[in-house]
Amino acid sequence: MNRRSLIQAAAGVAASSWLNPSASSAGELSGKIRKAIKYPNIKEPALSITDKFRLVQDTGFDGVELRYTHMKEEKAFNAAREATGLPIHGLVNSANTDIRGALEFCAAVGGEGILITAPYDRTQPLMHSWKERQDLVRDAVETAERLKVKILVENVWAGFLISAFDAVKFVDEVGSPWFGVYFDVGNNARFGVPEHWIEILGPRIGKLDIKEWDENLHRNEGLRAGFSKELGEGTIDWAAVRAALKKIGYSGWATLEVGDADRVRMADLSARMDRILDLA
Repeated sequence: MNRRSLIQAAAGVAASSWLNPSASSAGELSGKIRKAIKYPNIKEPALSITDKFRLVQDTGFDGVELRYTHMKEEKAFNAAREATGLPIHGLVNSANTDIRGALEFCAAVGGEGILITAPYDRTQPLMHSWKERQDLVRDAVETAERLKVKILVENVWAGFLISAFDAVKFVDEVGSPWFGVYFDVGNNARFGVPEHWIEILGPRIGKLDIKEWDENLHRNEGLRAGFSKELGEGTIDWAAVRAALKKIGYSGWATLEVGDADRVRMADLSARMDRILDLA
């Protein structure tokens, strides 16, 4: 076989492994990270909840994450979970102040953690927002412990908790093993280096959100343009992120958050998650 044929053969193997992750050996984080998708991002309107759960499985995801706005559909989501065996790993509660209610709903559908955010009321001193959100968490940690559901604060673009050390202090001051961090890799790239934050946050990280970031687009085309690149094609050093996750011994869920996706796009994004997180 000549050199050109060897190169073509190698390219064919690489393409096959990318399109069919099961064709390659298990990755270094396989069995440690389970990948999920945000339920509202599943855009197949003709499908029932149960059929959407089957689609999640068919496209290679291990679970799904709901929003607090789904509370009225608890019965339907539990029926879908029981029919398919697909885990509902958690709930996005965002800035909703009813943390206890979110914990109750999360537990009722088999979840293990809720995502909250820490808003910054710019009309008040900074410590007002800091203490107000901490007090809400403190009021709910007893419920979290009873239900065995963690409260996890996400690093969002609120102009608040923009340092890893701030996040550590914010969590540690509450002082509960049921309160930690929901680390968003893509959000973090605006304020810092994801792998550095991971090492500092360490065991406080309870779950991960996954999306891409491109610093060049951010600088040249505007703030949110940084999210425009496909997974694995931006400026996040995913190899370094994996190394940091491995270093802290992370084991848990990683949830895709890149906007709406139909069946074809879900399959593509699932394969991309396998690649950037080395899951297959």
